Amino acid sequence: MLSDLKNKRVLVTGSSTGIGAAVAAGFAKLGASVVVHYNASAGEAESLVERITKEDGRAVAVGGDVSSTAGATQVVEEAVAHLGGLDVLVNNAGALVRRAPVTDIDDELYDEVLDLNIRSVVMASRTAVPHLRKAEGGAIINTSSVAARNGGGPGALLYASSKAFVSNMTRNMARELAGDGIRVNAVAPGVIMTPFHQRFSTPELLESMRKTIPMARIGDPAECVGAYLFLASNRMSGYITGQIIEVNGGQYMP
Repeated sequence: MLSDLKNKRVLVTGSSTGIGAAVAAGFAKLGASVVVHYNASAGEAESLVERITKEDGRAVAVGGDVSSTAGATQVVEEAVAHLGGLDVLVNNAGALVRRAPVTDIDDELYDEVLDLNIRSVVMASRTAVPHLRKAEGGAIINTSSVAARNGGGPGALLYASSKAFVSNMTRNMARELAGDGIRVNAVAPGVIMTPFHQRFSTPELLESMRKTIPMARIGDPAECVGAYLFLASNRMSGYITGQIIEVNGGQYMP
């Protein structure tokens, strides 16, 4: 049923590691041509591209800082040049940056978190839309978070709030772009073992979060991939737009 993803042209931002890397590999396995985007993790991106091509997939790495308008625009346009167009944009780039209580939030942290988690999605989408219109059935898939629903863990005020913005932006863009044949949805991962948690969460914090999950375990990036592929496939989800798919082991049930 996912055979319609073959030969689709896909850009996954923030796809050198973690969920993004798993998603990029998942599209490639189904025959899509994929741009693996990175900022600081060039080596990881090139390794992923090499792994995909060794398995007869099609992928190329594109670098750039999508937290700036110029950077987000450049990454999308470069991806379009490599792919010859664009069918699917996955806005996955994002980060907590660092945990900070509200009393420790300064302008620098505020700008860094919101630029990476919000500006990147807005500006990459803005640049991609004209190309997706040409694709006649394009899709935008944003990465939100369970933090958008439950407020996030300790010191994650800015991150959680930025992801709530992404979820609501998804709904707004879905209405705006439906007439262009562009579906806009989001995936909201829960606690997934990625470099994000390896960097920002202590073993004690991870264990406390695990205890809130009915499935009683922390997720793996590969377990998020199916939701992205489903939302990219017009055959599987052609009448679905403006939705947030929660992938969290039951931690939050809307």
